[in-house]
Amino acid sequence: MSPGTHELCLVKPMMSVQTHALDATAMPMTPPILEMRGISQIFPGVKALDGVNIALYPGQVTALIGENGAGKSTLVKILTGIYSPNEGEIIMDGQVVQFASAQAAIDAGVTAIHQETVLFDELTVAENIFIGHAPKTRFGFIDWRSINARAAQLMARLESNIDPTIKLKDLSIAQRHLVAIARALSVDARIVIMDEPTAALSRKEIDDLFRIVESLKRSGKAILFISHKFDEVYEIAENYAVFRDGKMVGAGKLQSTPQSDIVRLMVGRDVHDAFPKTKVEIGAPVLRVERYCHETEFHNISFDLRKGEIFGIYGLIGAGRSELCQSLFGVTKPASGTLTLEGRALSIRSTADAISAGIVYVPEERGRHGLALQMPIYQNMSLPSLARTSARGFLRAINEFQLARQYAERLDLRAAALSVPVGTLSGGNQQKVVIGKWLATQPKVIILDEPTKGIDIGSKAAVHGFISELAAQGLSIIMISSELPEILGMSDRVMVMREGLQEGIFDREGLTPEILVRAATGNA
Repeated sequence: MSPGTHELCLVKPMMSVQTHALDATAMPMTPPILEMRGISQIFPGVKALDGVNIALYPGQVTALIGENGAGKSTLVKILTGIYSPNEGEIIMDGQVVQFASAQAAIDAGVTAIHQETVLFDELTVAENIFIGHAPKTRFGFIDWRSINARAAQLMARLESNIDPTIKLKDLSIAQRHLVAIARALSVDARIVIMDEPTAALSRKEIDDLFRIVESLKRSGKAILFISHKFDEVYEIAENYAVFRDGKMVGAGKLQSTPQSDIVRLMVGRDVHDAFPKTKVEIGAPVLRVERYCHETEFHNISFDLRKGEIFGIYGLIGAGRSELCQSLFGVTKPASGTLTLEGRALSIRSTADAISAGIVYVPEERGRHGLALQMPIYQNMSLPSLARTSARGFLRAINEFQLARQYAERLDLRAAALSVPVGTLSGGNQQKVVIGKWLATQPKVIILDEPTKGIDIGSKAAVHGFISELAAQGLSIIMISSELPEILGMSDRVMVMREGLQEGIFDREGLTPEILVRAATGNA
C-alpha cells in the first residue's frame, strides 16, 4: 500500500518516535548544507517558533509541512534574512552564519520562490531575473547585451523558450514561476525555498516544475518545499519536517512514513476539550445558498445556515473560502446561484445591499479592511450606523458615544477611553471593535473571516466566548478559520472547500482533524 493511500494508524509507539525533534537514524547521512538549531522567534504576545531544528541536504528535497499558523512562513523569513531569530543559530557548511538582511541571505546562496511571486510586470524577463545584481560593463554601465544573453541561457537550462526581452505582464502564471526560478539560478543559489509553488498551476505545469526540481537536485541544490498537497510532497520530496504551533514535532524520511502519521503529527490534539462550546438550540434555516458560482473563484456552493448556528468553513490557502463569503457580502458579484434570507429571495449587488438585508462581514485583515486605525473607537463603532446617530443630516457625537459604549460593554472592550485611536489597541480589542460595529447594525447573519488571526491566547479565549454568546442569542454565524482546533471546537457543522469546490459538509459529532485534512487536501 502506498503512503498516499495508507489508512489511519494511530499507534502510540510510532508517534513517540516521530515526535522527536530530529530522528538522526531516519535522516540522510550526507552532511547538510544548512542547519537551523534551536531557532525561536518571539513577537508581542506570540511565540511563532519555539526551539525548532531543521536540516537541508544537497541534492534532496525536504518538505516542510504544517497547518496554517504553524510557523512555516516565519521560518522562511528567517532563512531569507527578513527576520533575525531571538534564539538559536544557523549553520552553513559547518560555520555559524547570520543573515542580517535579505541581500545577505542571497549572497550566502539562499533564495525563495513564493506562491505570490515578487516580480515586476513592466520590466522584461531579463530585467526581472537580474534586478539587483545586473552585470555591468567595465565603465560601470548595465551590460544589456550580457543580461539578455545570460537570461536566454537560464531559460534554455529550464527547457523554456521564453523571450528574455518581453515584459513580464505578458506571461502566464506558470511562466512567471519559471522566471522566479531563473532568478534563483542567476545568483547561483545553493538553497532554494519553494513556498506553495504549485498553488496556481495546472497538472501539466506542475509536471514541468517537478522536472526542473529534479534538475536542481541533480546539480546539488538543497530544496525546502512547502506544500499542503500530500500527493505532491510524496512525489517530489525525500525528507519531511512537521511543524505544529511553532514547534518541530517530527522529522524523517518520507519513504518510511505513512501519510496518516504525517496528518496526526500536524493536528495531534484533542480540540474539543480546548474549546468547550455552549450548547445552543439550533433553529430554522435563516440563509440559504444554492448553486452559488463565481467565474474564477468558486463553483456550485450550496448550504443552509440556521438560527443560532456556527457554520464553519475550512480549507487550505486558495480554496475560495474568503472569496465565497465576500461575494455573500456583496464585495464581488456571483456568476449564478440564488440567496434566500428568511424565506425571501435576495439580490445583493453591493455591500450596502448586504448590510441592509442583515448580512455583515468581519474581514481577515481587520487593520486594512475593517478599521480606520487613526480614528477613535467611538467613530469606528458607529460608522455603519450613521442613520441612527444622526439628526436632521448632522452627526451627533453624543449618540455615537452612547452606541459605542453599549457594544464596548457588551464585548468587554479594554481601552482607556472610547476617544483613543483604534490603532493603539491590542489585536484582540481591535477585533472586538470590528465585531461591535457590525453588531450595532443588528444583523441576522455575521461572517467571521479568521476571527482570531494574530491575537494572543488570552484574547482568543475572549473572542471565542462572545462568539458562543452571539450564537446563544440567536445570531447565525459563518466562521472561516484555518486553525483546526478553532474550526472543530466552535462549529456546529463544517463545510470543507478545496480549489473553489465544496468537498462536503460534516456534522460536529464524530468529526476529527484527520477527516477535515483529508477532505481539504483531496485525500478523503
